[in-house]
Amino acid sequence: MSRFKQALIGTASAMALIAGLSLGAGTAAAEEAQHADALASIALDPAAVPAPITRDHAAVVKVELETIEREALLADGTSFRFWTFNGTVPGPFVRARAGDTVEVTLKNAEDSMMFHSVDFHSVTGPGGGAVATQTEPGHETRFSFKAMKPGIYVYHCATPMVADHIQAGMYGLILVEPEGGLPAVDREIYVMQGEVYTELAYGQKGEAFTDYEKLLDEKPEYYVFNGTVGAITGDNAIEARVGETMRIYFGVGGPNKTSSFHVIGEIFDKVYTHGSLTSPASEDVQTVTVAPGGATVVDLTFDVPGRYIIVDHALSRMERGLVAQIAVEGPADSTIFDTYGAELSMAGH
Repeated sequence: MSRFKQALIGTASAMALIAGLSLGAGTAAAEEAQHADALASIALDPAAVPAPITRDHAAVVKVELETIEREALLADGTSFRFWTFNGTVPGPFVRARAGDTVEVTLKNAEDSMMFHSVDFHSVTGPGGGAVATQTEPGHETRFSFKAMKPGIYVYHCATPMVADHIQAGMYGLILVEPEGGLPAVDREIYVMQGEVYTELAYGQKGEAFTDYEKLLDEKPEYYVFNGTVGAITGDNAIEARVGETMRIYFGVGGPNKTSSFHVIGEIFDKVYTHGSLTSPASEDVQTVTVAPGGATVVDLTFDVPGRYIIVDHALSRMERGLVAQIAVEGPADSTIFDTYGAELSMAGH
Protein backbone atom coordinates (compact mmCIF):
# COMPACT_ATOMS: atom_id res chain seq x y z
CA MET A 1 0.00 0.00 0.00
CA SER A 2 1.39 3.41 -0.97
CA ARG A 3 2.08 6.26 1.47
CA PHE A 4 -0.62 8.27 -0.29
CA LYS A 5 -3.21 5.62 0.38
CA GLN A 6 -2.14 5.15 4.01
CA ALA A 7 -2.58 8.86 4.68
CA LEU A 8 -6.07 8.86 3.18
CA ILE A 9 -7.34 5.80 4.99
CA GLY A 10 -6.71 7.44 8.38
CA THR A 11 -6.60 5.97 11.88
CA ALA A 12 -10.24 4.88 12.05
CA SER A 13 -10.18 3.01 8.75
CA ALA A 14 -6.85 1.43 9.63
CA MET A 15 -8.29 0.11 12.92
CA ALA A 16 -11.25 -1.30 11.01
CA LEU A 17 -8.89 -3.00 8.58
CA ILE A 18 -6.87 -4.58 11.41
CA ALA A 19 -10.06 -5.85 13.03
CA GLY A 20 -11.23 -7.25 9.71
CA LEU A 21 -8.06 -9.30 9.30
CA SER A 22 -9.04 -11.37 12.33
CA LEU A 23 -12.25 -12.49 10.63
CA GLY A 24 -12.67 -15.10 7.95
CA ALA A 25 -12.27 -13.71 4.46
CA GLY A 26 -15.85 -14.61 3.51
CA THR A 27 -17.33 -12.99 6.64
CA ALA A 28 -15.31 -9.80 6.13
CA ALA A 29 -16.37 -9.53 2.49
CA ALA A 30 -20.03 -10.04 3.43
CA GLU A 31 -19.88 -7.38 6.12
CA GLU A 32 -18.20 -4.92 3.75
CA ALA A 33 -20.92 -5.47 1.16
CA GLN A 34 -23.66 -5.10 3.76
CA HIS A 35 -22.06 -1.87 5.02
CA ALA A 36 -21.87 -0.46 1.49
CA ASP A 37 -25.52 -1.35 0.82
CA ALA A 38 -26.60 0.59 3.90
CA LEU A 39 -24.82 3.79 2.89
CA ALA A 40 -26.70 6.73 1.43
CA SER A 41 -26.14 7.96 -2.10
CA ILE A 42 -23.84 10.91 -2.67
CA ALA A 43 -25.60 11.94 -5.89
CA LEU A 44 -27.16 15.38 -6.23
CA ASP A 45 -30.68 15.46 -7.66
CA PRO A 46 -30.29 16.73 -11.25
CA ALA A 47 -33.42 18.86 -10.75
CA ALA A 48 -31.73 20.81 -7.92
CA VAL A 49 -31.33 24.02 -9.94
CA PRO A 50 -32.18 27.43 -8.42
CA ALA A 51 -34.86 29.43 -10.22
CA PRO A 52 -33.84 31.90 -12.94
CA ILE A 53 -32.90 35.39 -11.78
CA THR A 54 -35.65 37.93 -12.39
CA ARG A 55 -34.05 41.09 -10.98
CA ASP A 56 -32.82 43.75 -13.40
CA HIS A 57 -29.89 44.99 -11.31
CA ALA A 58 -26.65 43.71 -9.86
CA ALA A 59 -26.61 42.34 -6.32
CA VAL A 60 -24.43 40.56 -3.78
CA VAL A 61 -24.76 36.78 -4.03
CA LYS A 62 -23.63 34.87 -0.94
CA VAL A 63 -22.30 31.36 -1.51
CA GLU A 64 -21.62 29.07 1.45
CA LEU A 65 -19.70 25.89 0.74
CA GLU A 66 -18.65 23.30 3.28
CA THR A 67 -16.11 20.65 2.36
CA ILE A 68 -17.32 17.34 3.76
CA GLU A 69 -15.49 14.04 3.53
CA ARG A 70 -17.94 11.13 3.73
CA GLU A 71 -18.18 7.50 2.81
CA ALA A 72 -21.08 6.81 0.46
CA LEU A 73 -22.24 4.54 -2.33
CA LEU A 74 -20.16 4.50 -5.49
CA ALA A 75 -21.93 1.50 -7.03
CA ASP A 76 -24.11 -1.38 -5.89
CA GLY A 77 -22.26 -2.96 -2.97
CA THR A 78 -19.26 -0.65 -3.30
CA SER A 79 -18.53 2.41 -1.18
CA PHE A 80 -15.94 5.16 -1.51
CA ARG A 81 -14.80 8.01 0.72
CA PHE A 82 -15.88 11.02 -1.30
CA TRP A 83 -14.64 14.54 -0.72
CA THR A 84 -17.50 16.92 -1.42
CA PHE A 85 -18.88 20.41 -1.44
CA ASN A 86 -21.94 20.40 0.86
CA GLY A 87 -22.10 16.62 1.01
CA THR A 88 -23.05 15.85 -2.61
CA VAL A 89 -21.51 15.22 -6.02
CA PRO A 90 -21.57 17.53 -7.82
CA GLY A 91 -21.61 20.43 -5.38
CA PRO A 92 -24.54 22.86 -5.38
CA PHE A 93 -25.50 24.72 -8.53
CA VAL A 94 -24.61 28.41 -8.03
CA ARG A 95 -26.57 31.06 -9.91
CA ALA A 96 -25.55 34.68 -10.37
CA ARG A 97 -25.99 37.50 -12.89
CA ALA A 98 -23.35 39.41 -14.82
CA GLY A 99 -22.30 42.35 -12.68
CA ASP A 100 -23.07 40.63 -9.38
CA THR A 101 -20.54 40.45 -6.56
CA VAL A 102 -20.22 36.87 -5.37
CA GLU A 103 -19.12 36.41 -1.76
CA VAL A 104 -17.80 32.90 -1.11
CA THR A 105 -17.39 31.38 2.35
CA LEU A 106 -15.58 28.04 2.43
CA LYS A 107 -15.76 25.95 5.58
CA ASN A 108 -13.72 22.78 6.00
CA ALA A 109 -15.46 20.33 8.32
CA GLU A 110 -13.71 19.69 11.60
CA ASP A 111 -13.47 15.94 10.98
CA SER A 112 -11.82 16.33 7.56
CA MET A 113 -8.42 14.75 7.05
CA MET A 114 -7.36 17.12 4.28
CA PHE A 115 -6.95 20.80 3.45
CA HIS A 116 -9.50 21.87 0.81
CA SER A 117 -10.12 24.96 -1.34
CA VAL A 118 -12.25 26.20 -4.23
CA ASP A 119 -11.33 27.55 -7.66
CA PHE A 120 -14.19 29.15 -9.61
CA HIS A 121 -13.51 29.34 -13.35
CA SER A 122 -15.81 32.39 -13.40
CA VAL A 123 -13.30 34.39 -11.33
CA THR A 124 -10.88 36.99 -12.64
CA GLY A 125 -8.14 36.80 -9.99
CA PRO A 126 -5.23 34.58 -8.83
CA GLY A 127 -6.12 30.92 -8.59
CA GLY A 128 -9.81 31.61 -9.18
CA GLY A 129 -10.09 31.87 -5.39
CA ALA A 130 -7.97 28.83 -4.59
CA VAL A 131 -5.07 30.90 -3.26
CA ALA A 132 -7.40 32.62 -0.79
CA THR A 133 -9.25 29.47 0.31
CA GLN A 134 -6.64 26.88 1.23
CA THR A 135 -8.53 25.86 4.36
CA GLU A 136 -7.45 23.47 7.08
CA PRO A 137 -9.95 21.21 8.88
CA GLY A 138 -12.16 23.09 11.34
CA HIS A 139 -11.52 26.50 9.76
CA GLU A 140 -13.14 28.75 7.19
CA THR A 141 -11.96 31.28 4.61
CA ARG A 142 -13.66 33.94 2.50
CA PHE A 143 -13.17 35.86 -0.73
CA SER A 144 -15.33 37.77 -3.19
CA PHE A 145 -15.27 38.34 -6.93
CA LYS A 146 -17.22 40.27 -9.52
CA ALA A 147 -19.03 38.06 -12.03
CA MET A 148 -17.84 39.86 -15.13
CA LYS A 149 -18.41 37.36 -17.95
CA PRO A 150 -21.70 35.52 -18.58
CA GLY A 151 -21.38 31.79 -19.05
CA ILE A 152 -21.57 28.38 -17.40
CA TYR A 153 -18.40 27.62 -15.45
CA VAL A 154 -16.89 24.78 -13.45
CA TYR A 155 -15.68 25.20 -9.89
CA HIS A 156 -13.50 22.63 -8.13
CA CYS A 157 -11.10 22.06 -5.27
CA ALA A 158 -7.57 23.17 -6.14
CA THR A 159 -5.55 21.74 -3.26
CA PRO A 160 -2.64 19.51 -4.34
CA MET A 161 -2.89 16.83 -5.61
CA VAL A 162 -5.65 18.68 -7.46
CA ALA A 163 -6.60 15.69 -9.61
CA ASP A 164 -7.15 13.61 -6.47
CA HIS A 165 -9.53 16.13 -4.90
CA ILE A 166 -11.50 16.40 -8.13
CA GLN A 167 -11.81 12.64 -8.76
CA ALA A 168 -13.06 12.29 -5.19
CA GLY A 169 -16.03 14.51 -6.07
CA MET A 170 -15.04 18.13 -5.47
CA TYR A 171 -16.56 19.91 -8.47
CA GLY A 172 -19.70 21.82 -9.43
CA LEU A 173 -21.11 24.50 -11.76
CA ILE A 174 -21.78 28.22 -11.47
CA LEU A 175 -24.05 29.95 -13.97
CA VAL A 176 -23.48 33.65 -14.63
CA GLU A 177 -26.59 34.78 -16.47
CA PRO A 178 -26.33 37.58 -19.02
CA GLU A 179 -28.29 40.76 -18.34
CA GLY A 180 -31.86 39.97 -19.30
CA GLY A 181 -31.35 36.27 -18.53
CA LEU A 182 -31.71 33.26 -20.82
CA PRO A 183 -34.76 32.30 -22.91
CA ALA A 184 -37.35 30.60 -20.69
CA VAL A 185 -37.69 26.80 -20.72
CA ASP A 186 -40.00 24.39 -18.90
CA ARG A 187 -37.32 22.44 -17.00
CA GLU A 188 -33.69 23.00 -16.05
CA ILE A 189 -31.40 20.07 -15.24
CA TYR A 190 -27.90 19.83 -13.76
CA VAL A 191 -25.60 16.93 -14.72
CA MET A 192 -21.85 16.53 -14.33
CA GLN A 193 -19.52 13.78 -15.48
CA GLY A 194 -16.58 12.54 -13.47
CA GLU A 195 -14.11 9.70 -13.04
CA VAL A 196 -13.14 7.67 -9.98
CA TYR A 197 -9.86 5.76 -9.70
CA THR A 198 -10.13 2.83 -7.28
CA GLU A 199 -7.85 -0.03 -6.34
CA LEU A 200 -10.88 -2.33 -6.42
CA ALA A 201 -11.82 -3.50 -9.91
CA TYR A 202 -15.03 -2.18 -11.41
CA GLY A 203 -17.99 -3.91 -9.75
CA GLN A 204 -15.94 -5.45 -6.93
CA LYS A 205 -17.85 -5.02 -3.68
CA GLY A 206 -16.49 -3.48 -0.50
CA GLU A 207 -14.93 -0.18 0.53
CA ALA A 208 -12.84 1.20 -2.33
CA PHE A 209 -9.83 3.48 -1.91
CA THR A 210 -8.03 5.63 -4.44
CA ASP A 211 -5.41 3.98 -6.61
CA TYR A 212 -2.84 6.68 -7.33
CA GLU A 213 -1.07 4.75 -10.06
CA LYS A 214 -4.34 4.54 -12.00
CA LEU A 215 -4.98 8.22 -11.34
CA LEU A 216 -1.60 9.28 -12.69
CA ASP A 217 -1.97 6.93 -15.65
CA GLU A 218 -5.47 8.31 -16.33
CA LYS A 219 -7.09 4.86 -16.16
CA PRO A 220 -10.32 5.21 -14.15
CA GLU A 221 -12.27 2.24 -12.86
CA TYR A 222 -15.54 4.18 -12.82
CA TYR A 223 -17.15 6.88 -14.93
CA VAL A 224 -20.13 8.56 -13.27
CA PHE A 225 -22.89 11.07 -13.80
CA ASN A 226 -23.56 12.98 -10.56
CA GLY A 227 -21.13 10.93 -8.55
CA THR A 228 -22.61 7.44 -8.48
CA VAL A 229 -23.23 4.57 -10.87
CA GLY A 230 -26.95 4.52 -11.67
CA ALA A 231 -27.64 7.79 -9.85
CA ILE A 232 -29.92 9.07 -12.63
CA THR A 233 -31.58 5.83 -13.77
CA GLY A 234 -34.70 3.81 -12.97
CA ASP A 235 -36.89 5.52 -10.38
CA ASN A 236 -34.32 8.35 -10.23
CA ALA A 237 -34.46 9.13 -13.95
CA ILE A 238 -34.98 12.74 -14.99
CA GLU A 239 -38.67 13.38 -15.63
CA ALA A 240 -40.12 15.24 -18.62
CA ARG A 241 -43.24 15.45 -20.76
CA VAL A 242 -43.80 15.51 -24.50
CA GLY A 243 -43.73 19.06 -25.83
CA GLU A 244 -41.72 20.48 -22.93
CA THR A 245 -38.49 22.34 -23.42
CA MET A 246 -35.58 21.21 -21.25
CA ARG A 247 -32.28 22.94 -20.60
CA ILE A 248 -29.38 20.78 -19.42
CA TYR A 249 -26.42 22.43 -17.72
CA PHE A 250 -23.70 19.86 -18.33
CA GLY A 251 -20.15 19.98 -17.01
CA VAL A 252 -17.14 17.69 -16.78
CA GLY A 253 -15.38 17.63 -13.44
CA GLY A 254 -12.91 15.12 -14.80
CA PRO A 255 -10.18 15.37 -13.78
CA ASN A 256 -8.84 13.92 -17.03
CA LYS A 257 -11.31 12.71 -19.64
CA THR A 258 -13.12 14.70 -22.34
CA SER A 259 -16.80 13.90 -22.81
CA SER A 260 -18.76 13.46 -26.03
CA PHE A 261 -22.11 14.42 -24.52
CA HIS A 262 -25.08 12.82 -26.32
CA VAL A 263 -28.74 11.98 -25.69
CA ILE A 264 -29.70 8.86 -27.62
CA GLY A 265 -32.81 9.50 -29.70
CA GLU A 266 -32.72 13.30 -29.47
CA ILE A 267 -31.14 16.22 -31.30
CA PHE A 268 -30.20 19.33 -29.34
CA ASP A 269 -32.27 22.32 -30.46
CA LYS A 270 -29.56 24.70 -29.27
CA VAL A 271 -26.04 24.32 -27.94
CA TYR A 272 -24.23 27.15 -26.21
CA THR A 273 -20.80 26.09 -27.39
CA HIS A 274 -18.05 25.99 -24.76
CA GLY A 275 -20.60 27.36 -22.29
CA SER A 276 -20.56 30.80 -23.89
CA LEU A 277 -23.89 32.60 -23.42
CA THR A 278 -22.93 35.67 -25.47
CA SER A 279 -22.01 33.86 -28.71
CA PRO A 280 -24.74 32.71 -31.12
CA ALA A 281 -26.00 29.26 -30.15
CA SER A 282 -25.49 26.35 -32.56
CA GLU A 283 -28.69 24.63 -33.69
CA ASP A 284 -29.59 21.01 -34.44
CA VAL A 285 -26.56 19.33 -32.88
CA GLN A 286 -26.14 15.60 -32.21
CA THR A 287 -23.11 15.38 -29.90
CA VAL A 288 -21.17 18.00 -27.92
CA THR A 289 -17.50 17.85 -26.96
CA VAL A 290 -16.88 19.03 -23.40
CA ALA A 291 -13.37 19.19 -21.99
CA PRO A 292 -12.46 18.35 -18.39
CA GLY A 293 -13.00 21.55 -16.45
CA GLY A 294 -15.43 22.68 -19.16
CA ALA A 295 -19.20 22.97 -19.44
CA THR A 296 -21.99 23.54 -21.92
CA VAL A 297 -25.68 24.40 -22.03
CA VAL A 298 -28.05 22.50 -24.32
CA ASP A 299 -31.76 22.98 -25.02
CA LEU A 300 -33.95 20.16 -26.33
CA THR A 301 -37.62 19.33 -26.83
CA PHE A 302 -39.16 15.88 -26.58
CA ASP A 303 -41.68 15.02 -29.30
CA VAL A 304 -42.10 11.33 -28.50
CA PRO A 305 -42.59 9.59 -25.13
CA GLY A 306 -40.21 6.96 -23.84
CA ARG A 307 -36.95 6.49 -21.99
CA TYR A 308 -33.99 8.43 -23.40
CA ILE A 309 -30.39 7.59 -22.52
CA ILE A 310 -27.71 10.16 -21.69
CA VAL A 311 -24.24 8.93 -22.57
CA ASP A 312 -20.72 9.96 -23.30
CA HIS A 313 -20.42 8.72 -26.89
CA ALA A 314 -17.11 7.15 -26.01
CA LEU A 315 -19.53 4.27 -25.49
CA SER A 316 -17.22 1.81 -23.74
CA ARG A 317 -17.65 4.05 -20.73
CA MET A 318 -21.23 2.82 -20.37
CA GLU A 319 -19.71 -0.46 -19.19
CA ARG A 320 -17.98 1.42 -16.38
CA GLY A 321 -21.09 3.17 -15.07
CA LEU A 322 -21.63 6.15 -17.38
CA VAL A 323 -25.31 6.22 -18.19
CA ALA A 324 -28.30 8.35 -17.18
CA GLN A 325 -31.95 8.33 -18.22
CA ILE A 326 -34.72 10.77 -19.06
CA ALA A 327 -38.26 9.36 -18.70
CA VAL A 328 -40.64 11.23 -20.99
CA GLU A 329 -44.41 10.85 -20.65
CA GLY A 330 -47.14 11.97 -23.00
CA PRO A 331 -49.00 11.04 -26.18
CA ALA A 332 -47.26 9.12 -28.94
CA ASP A 333 -46.96 10.50 -32.46
CA SER A 334 -46.47 7.81 -35.08
CA THR A 335 -45.79 10.41 -37.77
CA ILE A 336 -42.53 11.21 -35.95
CA PHE A 337 -41.58 7.77 -34.63
CA ASP A 338 -43.34 4.46 -35.24
CA THR A 339 -42.10 1.08 -34.00
CA TYR A 340 -44.93 -0.87 -35.67
CA GLY A 341 -45.63 -2.62 -32.39
CA ALA A 342 -42.06 -3.67 -31.61
CA GLU A 343 -40.98 -3.64 -27.98
CA LEU A 344 -38.28 -1.12 -27.14
CA SER A 345 -35.69 -2.75 -24.89
CA MET A 346 -32.33 -1.45 -26.09
CA ALA A 347 -30.42 0.81 -23.70
CA GLY A 348 -28.31 2.26 -26.48
CA HIS A 349 -28.03 2.24 -30.28
